[in-house]
Amino acid sequence: MIEHWQACWITDSSFAVLDKLDLFYKEMEAVKAETHREDLQHHHWLVRSTFELEHDDLGLFNEAYLDITADDYYKLYLNGRFVAQGPAQNDSGHYYYNRLEVGSFLQPGTNVIAVHVYYQGLINRAYNSGDYRQGMIAEMTVGGRVLLKTDETWRAKRAEDYVKGDIFGYSTQFVEHIDARKSDKGWREPSFNDSAWLPVQTCDQTDYSFVKQPTPVLSVYEKNPLAVERRAAGHYWIDFGEEITGQFTLQAEGEAGEEVEIRCGEELEADGQTVKYQMRCNCTYQDRWTLSGGHDVFEAYDYKGFRYVELLGPEEAIRPDSFKAIVRHYPLEDDSCRFESSDELMNQIFQICKNGVKYGSQENFVDCPTREKGQYLGDNTVIGHAHMLLSGDLRLYRKSIEQFALSSFTCPGLMAVVPGHFMQEIADFSLQWPLQLLEYYRYSGDLAFVREMVPYAEKLLDHFQAYDRGDGLLHEIADKWNLVDWPKELRDGYDFELTKPIGTGCHNVVNAFYLGCIQAVNELRDIVDFSYENHLPRLKKRFIEVFYDPSRRLFTDAEGSSHHALHSNTLPLLFDLAPNESIPTIVNQIREKRLSCGVYFSYFVLKALARIGEHALIYELLSSQDEHSWGNMVKEGATTCFEAWGKDQKWNTSLCHPWASAPIPLLIEEIIGLKPSKPGWEEIAFSPNIPAQWEYFTLQVRVRSGWIKLTYDHGKWETDFPEEVRVIR
Repeated sequence: MIEHWQACWITDSSFAVLDKLDLFYKEMEAVKAETHREDLQHHHWLVRSTFELEHDDLGLFNEAYLDITADDYYKLYLNGRFVAQGPAQNDSGHYYYNRLEVGSFLQPGTNVIAVHVYYQGLINRAYNSGDYRQGMIAEMTVGGRVLLKTDETWRAKRAEDYVKGDIFGYSTQFVEHIDARKSDKGWREPSFNDSAWLPVQTCDQTDYSFVKQPTPVLSVYEKNPLAVERRAAGHYWIDFGEEITGQFTLQAEGEAGEEVEIRCGEELEADGQTVKYQMRCNCTYQDRWTLSGGHDVFEAYDYKGFRYVELLGPEEAIRPDSFKAIVRHYPLEDDSCRFESSDELMNQIFQICKNGVKYGSQENFVDCPTREKGQYLGDNTVIGHAHMLLSGDLRLYRKSIEQFALSSFTCPGLMAVVPGHFMQEIADFSLQWPLQLLEYYRYSGDLAFVREMVPYAEKLLDHFQAYDRGDGLLHEIADKWNLVDWPKELRDGYDFELTKPIGTGCHNVVNAFYLGCIQAVNELRDIVDFSYENHLPRLKKRFIEVFYDPSRRLFTDAEGSSHHALHSNTLPLLFDLAPNESIPTIVNQIREKRLSCGVYFSYFVLKALARIGEHALIYELLSSQDEHSWGNMVKEGATTCFEAWGKDQKWNTSLCHPWASAPIPLLIEEIIGLKPSKPGWEEIAFSPNIPAQWEYFTLQVRVRSGWIKLTYDHGKWETDFPEEVRVIR
């Protein structure tokens, strides 16, 4: 039911008669796959309406707001000018709409609102699609008066120029073939004649529950190439200098039917010349553009992750001066966090991690902007922590925590990827959700949100306690994937068969995360004054009895195993499960094994070392140029942090994967020693552990109470903290 809107939900008539699909289920359950109508996939829908504004309304333009959302996605234009795009994806039971200030786009007389609505129709991590929910709703108020609303007077047409091509990634995206001969040129302008378009279908009854999106719309802007080379007639090579997210755009004017081929890629082929458009991450970025015979503008709709573009087409038609990227990401001011030191390698490492987080933060955090575009719960442990420090903006992390909590309607043990209709469950990731809520609270002091979320944490524990084998430890968590680490080759020989579903037996990592989860939930309970019985001491004792090898002073991977993987010892160290006698041995193991793990798990290795004050070893690993290091990414030409330590260390490595951004929080919190000591930065702990090789560094970071600026130069400090905040040195 649409509530509190005077507007109607409008849809293409093809969708109005279709039953909506419920695509939510637990991953391990046998579910009959729904067959989607192929003719309704890759559905581009152009919608518009005109309205009049009197001169008397001019004074009210600063009070002009548009509430708008669409399923799956919209791009909004007012009087031919781009305004915004969205919404952040979510399911119909908690569907986001955007509130936009639009006064600067309005004019006296005739105005036009034009919306390009996209319904993808695939089941994946990027969109809540494939369920036949399609359409949009919009309502404009000027001075508190409803001036415009979606209703039966709006007109629409399915765009014919966006030709359905191949699917790439993990059913993530369609290749974009655009035939400009079939385009409705000028459809965004007030003067366009839409009399041949059909009226929209209105729906008085829908199952949407609309919620104002708690995050801003994306930053969308143009970026010029760093370099453009003409290789031959009609053959251009373009470099934007770094990996970005967005679309490539250009203009052309040629003969009708002439084609331009557009190849994008994250890297070059081995020859150092050709763009690798058949990418290692399982995407083929090869679009075709058919010219109309007039002046054409190539406007891809969906976004890609790329650095390079190679263009092949008719020489006379292409305008090289029009080559640009339309960049998109969650708003992030570069000045909100700046770091520079005398260690040039560390500067580069910080920058590639910062870029990875920047371009991997869209309406949601995404694991990569190429193959999957999915918001993964475990990835967010790293990405959310880094993003809060880089941006000083906690809204995106808060939204992600809430979105995963709401996935409890499918499973109280939470889903692994939200939003989207790709139903995946990972036990390790679910058990990290309370840790994320606690981390968010440390930075925000948002007690009301914690109170709202704690019941979900209780249900999460209840779900996993169903797998208690009788002594407090978990076994055979068969409803979710037991991950340990990824890719699987970087599990350091972990001695337990991680089948899907998991087999018999009791293994270390999932139980360590379980005890870490209980520890975090206990802290959350304390914060909200929730009474509980503390079972942690008993569970810790049992964990040690089952997994600790006193002869080696290390933890084993599983009950009955004699193998001691890095992962099996990192988490007991991190969650204070390791006997004091074992700590030197575990540290020595980390010193010897280095980062014998994936980039995701490296966050836990470094955090475990931080808990016991091993800052020299932290910096040694952060600044290393080993095969498994961020320094190796830099050597391989990274401009954003990779999915794995090197391009060839995973069969489908994405070259922008913000789950590898652990250096950001570790450098700021542990090496520079800056962290909140009371929730919400009400009190700041400043305890630097500056490496001997640093001659100088500067750090600027924005926190809730203001700016922090630190300068260190050959042992001398200049510090600038917010005046009203107490600093504990």
